[in-house]
Amino acid sequence: MDLSDIFKAYDVRGVYPDQLDEDIAKRIGAAFAKMASVPRIAVGRDMRISSEPLSKAFAQGAASQGVDVVDVGLVSTDALYFASGHLDMPGAMLTASHNPGKYNGIKMCLAGASPVGEETGLREIRSMAERGLAPVESAGEITSMDVLDEFVEHAFRVVDTSGMRPLKVVVDAGNGMAGKIVPPVFSRLPVELIPLYFELDGTFPNHPADPIQISNLEDLIQAVRDNEADLGLAFDGDADRAFLVDELGNPASGSLITALVAGEVLTAEPGAKIVYSVICSRVVRETISEMGGTPIRSRVGHSFIKRVMADTGAAFGGEHSGHYYFRDNFRADSGILCALYVLRALSRQSGAMSSLIKPLRRYWNSGEINSEVADQRAALERLAELYQDGETDWSDGLTVNYPDWWFNARGSNTEPMLRLNVEAVDQDLGTHKTEQLLEVIRAS
Repeated sequence: MDLSDIFKAYDVRGVYPDQLDEDIAKRIGAAFAKMASVPRIAVGRDMRISSEPLSKAFAQGAASQGVDVVDVGLVSTDALYFASGHLDMPGAMLTASHNPGKYNGIKMCLAGASPVGEETGLREIRSMAERGLAPVESAGEITSMDVLDEFVEHAFRVVDTSGMRPLKVVVDAGNGMAGKIVPPVFSRLPVELIPLYFELDGTFPNHPADPIQISNLEDLIQAVRDNEADLGLAFDGDADRAFLVDELGNPASGSLITALVAGEVLTAEPGAKIVYSVICSRVVRETISEMGGTPIRSRVGHSFIKRVMADTGAAFGGEHSGHYYFRDNFRADSGILCALYVLRALSRQSGAMSSLIKPLRRYWNSGEINSEVADQRAALERLAELYQDGETDWSDGLTVNYPDWWFNARGSNTEPMLRLNVEAVDQDLGTHKTEQLLEVIRAS
């Protein structure tokens, strides 16, 4: 069996049942249990139609290796990470995050929500799943546990929301797991909640649960304006990422939210270390420094961010993609914790969300632009040659810095794609440089 198509750099992802079915899920469950080599693991799932049968198969596979399985049921990915940290056991989440309904996948972590990636067990899991593992003589037991109430309590231990002022907030759950997680959290806040698409539906009947795409924020933007809300929040399918729009309906990028939350963390913990990924806006580093914190740059990806946070003791980490990591959350990413920090930041001042974000809107940003490139390395070397007068950094793809603009080009881990991010002091310069770079990349 060849599972190379579904094993990615950080997780398993594929079309159900063509690429990922119950037999494969059972094989991966057995391999994960064998690799983890512990007496118990936790398993959770999202609301996709295929998640329940895949989750059961994964649990059966793990139990076949003599490992007890704690089934935490329908949860967000950050609640599964909480269960892993709180219960001190490895965990697996059956989800395809923001992908369309025909996809599913598996995110895995070791005890304490420590990430599993290519370098930390995923290759070993794939190898064992491909060859298959014989069941042991004494199978493990599969039991159920509800962790939602404890996760909500944990969220309020991490983020102090005392003194929060009344707010009107629209939340677009995108028919994903935020529909289950948001209500018990927001019920404890002085918030008038206006819900959009809270019904759990893995067919995503309203729009894709991928809020990094501006087109998927249209309903949220309209609802914020129609209801004269203070802000809008959107979550992806498994609710581990969050995005916001201000009261005018203007979206804020993951970089701006990272800078905003970093400011909140540094207000509570002066001088803290904050991690940010290489494609974050310069405003992130600038905000951290201005607030007296220590900015630490990292490669893109949760396994790199979490490792840097563990090595440095950083309090918070953020990515432009909308992942936000918290030391007090086992260094795991959480959409709901990010939302609480944003609400707290707005509550601490009397102005509107737009006025809070405005000082952070210092630069024009292209967003991530993907181009199909057969020889990624050759394309990167060509860019390095053409832009050798800039400050060059090869720590994650190619980053070239100039005083008034910069770009990063990185190869995809899973596709023949080159990902380009460009930032500049104004739109004219940024657009011009982006066109030049794309011409070089797409001619490669």
